[in-house]
Amino acid sequence: MKYKIVLKESEEGMSVSCPGLPGCWSQGKDEEEAIANIREAIGDYLAAVSDSVKGENVREIEVPV
Repeated sequence: MKYKIVLKESEEGMSVSCPGLPGCWSQGKDEEEAIANIREAIGDYLAAVSDSVKGENVREIEVPV
């Protein structure tokens, strides 16, 4: 699955967020580290969402883009 990310220079290096996943953000000393960190953050975010809906009637749908 692909997610759009937004990279911004910061005083500490690079900050990065995933607009499609509210509150999902990370940072790194450079672009490469920031991207590696947001990949991990997205994985953690999705795992937390999955845990929060365990036992619920969950469905997946396809949305045309």
